[in-house]
Amino acid sequence: MNAEFFDAIEEIEREKGIPRQYMFDKINQAMLTAFKRDNPECAENAEVILDEEKRTIAMVVHKTVVEEVEDPNTEIDLAAAKKITRRAAVGDIVNVPVETKKFGRIAAQSAKQVIIQGIREAERGIIYDEFNSKEHEILTGIVTRVEPRNGNVYIRISSNSEFTEAMLTTNEQVPTEELYEGDRIKVYIVEVRNSTKGPQVLISRTHPGLVKRLFELEVPEIYDGTVEIRSIAREAGNRTKMAVYSNEPDVDPIGACVGPKGGRVASIVDELGGEKIDIIKYSDDPEEYIAAALSPSEVISVTMMEDGRSCRVVVPDSQLSLAIGKEGQNARLAAKLTGYKIDIKPESEAY
Repeated sequence: MNAEFFDAIEEIEREKGIPRQYMFDKINQAMLTAFKRDNPECAENAEVILDEEKRTIAMVVHKTVVEEVEDPNTEIDLAAAKKITRRAAVGDIVNVPVETKKFGRIAAQSAKQVIIQGIREAERGIIYDEFNSKEHEILTGIVTRVEPRNGNVYIRISSNSEFTEAMLTTNEQVPTEELYEGDRIKVYIVEVRNSTKGPQVLISRTHPGLVKRLFELEVPEIYDGTVEIRSIAREAGNRTKMAVYSNEPDVDPIGACVGPKGGRVASIVDELGGEKIDIIKYSDDPEEYIAAALSPSEVISVTMMEDGRSCRVVVPDSQLSLAIGKEGQNARLAAKLTGYKIDIKPESEAY
């Protein structure tokens, strides 16, 4: 039985990645808990001896050798002690073997529960560590269930050999996307929390970080740091504005992101279900940056206000609706991208 026990521990370590020492500690705790339930008087003197080399596991109670026993829970007479070890003498401490078969049914059940709970906790810890290391990254998942009542979607995501189920809530879903069981989709890991029910992975399809990571995967110049993404403003499913900057004068940051024949940005647009992506060049000059952010509209002038966080932009009359965008989207995204409050005026009313 002992050899089988050690084989089982090794198998758990191999299959689940739970360190054997962790399991030994939990089994030690479980056996002591079971013993204490039936023998509360001498539980403090009990010890589990686990010998990995000999592949044996045993429990003993430390008892003092005495001439006359007054407390049988902590003492043993000399004659009985000599049956355990011939060299026993009065005053010695001897290890009295405990027959674990004599554990009561309830005690044995409680030991089993401690071991099972220990395995669960270890598994949760491994899953938490694995997905916590993927925070702010993209993982591919498979839709396992779509909740018809509230629209929440459950997605099985995996990282290396670990997997867990995460819920994509309706407010983290792209409004124009329709998801079905079996769909493979990329999700952005917003945060990983440890809860009483185990690791909770918060995922999103609307987070601007999803767009950023997709460009890092698709554009080598972003991945190696030659081109930087300085800011992203997104209204998921409709439009994204992204400001990019090159650390090398001879590298065009917009061209790198668009790719040959628009191939790089096209694959990202496909992944996002046709979401439009405006890529603009970042500038340290606020006026230049704001004018670029209002693309595709032309801009005549940008005047910074005294508060330093707002500006007035003048555009040709024919470009006013383009600058503002449908339902104000272009102006709203430009403001979010740059961090400035933008007041847009047509040329005919500006002067």
